[in-house]
Amino acid sequence: MNRSQIVDAISNETGATKKDVEMIVTSFISTVKDSVQRGDDVQLIGFGAFKKVSKAARKCRHPKTGETIKVPARKAVKFYPGKAFTEQVNTKVKANKK
Repeated sequence: MNRSQIVDAISNETGATKKDVEMIVTSFISTVKDSVQRGDDVQLIGFGAFKKVSKAARKCRHPKTGETIKVPARKAVKFYPGKAFTEQVNTKVKANKK
C-alpha cells in the first residue's frame, strides 16, 4: 500500500476529503521525522514505536573483491511493532465469502 492508497482508504473510511487527509498524513509523517531526528521516541500504543539508534563503526568485507572496508558510525531509525499489531499480523485472515 502506498501513500495515495492510504489517503484514499482514510478518506473513504472517514468521509473527509482527500485533500484534507493528504495534509494530515503529510503533517503526521513530518512530525514523526522531526521528533525522531531530535532523539525523541514516537510511540503509538497498539501500533508501535519509532526510535533513533546508534550504529557503531565497523569493518566488513566487500563480497565481490574480498577487500576489508571501514563502515563509519551512523544513526538509524528502527520501528518496533506493538503487541496488538504483532498479534493482528499473526492471526489468520478469514476469507470473505460472498
